[in-house]
Amino acid sequence: MSKAIVPEVPTGTAEPVLRRPTDWSTQASRRRTRRRYAAERRFRVMGLAAVWLSVGFLVFLLASMLWQGVSGFTETRVALPIELRLDITPDRVAGRSGDLALAGAGLEGAVDAAATAAYGPGGAELLSDGAWLTVRDAVKADPTLLSRRFIAQIPVAADIDVAAKGEGTPDAEAQFARLSRAGVTSRGFDIDFLTHADSTDPTRVGIWGALKGSLLTMAVTLLLAFPIGTFAALYLEEYAPRNRWTDLIEVSINNLAAVPSIIFGLLGLAVFLGTFHLPRSAPLVGGLTLALMTMPVIVIAGRNAIKAVPPSIRDAALAVGASPVQVVFHHVLPLALPGIMTGTIIGMARALGETAPLLMIGMRAFIAAPPGGITDPATVLPVQIFLWSDEVSRGFIEKTSAAIIVLLVFLLAMNGLAIYLRNKFETRW
Repeated sequence: MSKAIVPEVPTGTAEPVLRRPTDWSTQASRRRTRRRYAAERRFRVMGLAAVWLSVGFLVFLLASMLWQGVSGFTETRVALPIELRLDITPDRVAGRSGDLALAGAGLEGAVDAAATAAYGPGGAELLSDGAWLTVRDAVKADPTLLSRRFIAQIPVAADIDVAAKGEGTPDAEAQFARLSRAGVTSRGFDIDFLTHADSTDPTRVGIWGALKGSLLTMAVTLLLAFPIGTFAALYLEEYAPRNRWTDLIEVSINNLAAVPSIIFGLLGLAVFLGTFHLPRSAPLVGGLTLALMTMPVIVIAGRNAIKAVPPSIRDAALAVGASPVQVVFHHVLPLALPGIMTGTIIGMARALGETAPLLMIGMRAFIAAPPGGITDPATVLPVQIFLWSDEVSRGFIEKTSAAIIVLLVFLLAMNGLAIYLRNKFETRW
């Protein structure tokens, strides 16, 4: 069969030049085709390998955190027979004054004496430093314990608790083995870890203070960064004139999005604390500082989302008589809202994990009670994890991993809610 000759007219010539079509049945063409297919297969294999390598690192990270952190949610307890003989009446243990009344009546000494009577000399050292606080809470919940003998489940000392989980010193392991042989030890969920604040005793530490501080700080950040960033994006994209000042603002916003976070911490230290004298180590100051860091990301994402709205939407709205303001707020903004929320998710996720700017404004203080409002002293989860990781006691190691798990769950919950809201307002065309 004869092959067709296709005329070709090169640029700048008037006469056609005949070009013979490529013959794909030749050996050279087949080799080129095989090499191209082999290159495509190698590219797919390398891409798949990169994906699985990333998944492997993620699984390893999560597995190691869970392996080390799950034990942080449990505690080892010892059964301690106690018969309190305190010079205090049951009606005095109610309310906040009951703490002082029980402490003044010698409750701590009574608990130490009960431990010595039950486990011999040195028995008090087997209990955690806050053992008497556990008994105090039990007495406040049931004042009848003052007049009868009872058995309290007391957390053991930090080194014995670590030994019970397989990582203690030989001496602590021997003490735990002695208690286990006596049948007085038990293991249970440490509810105090989720309801208490920071402490110097690893058996008494809790994450609620830092978690509440993170919630308040993120609330202040969101309430400031989201509306200001959205309105700034609307103005720059829909109303701002195109001149040198606008170009300067756009370049500045793009540069601010790449500024290291510690610079914003120095800015917050100089402006909010040094100039306006706002309360140090407060969620209000932390939220203001993180809002400055988050706003450029929201502005950039918001401008891209607004720019992605088709011009036909604006033209159609103007054609039916809508004013320019109605076009922006009734048509453009609702369609751009999912993209703006995407930028907000990215900015808030970055703000939630930041430590450096919050250290600069003093949110690394020892906070023994959860904050009551945005002006009370507080810390946040990343800073709390940083502080615990620097502790000498081995009991803080598992608490650090457990706090990381709480931080990841908090981050996933926050992102999940934001993604749900984004998908709810998303419009497809």
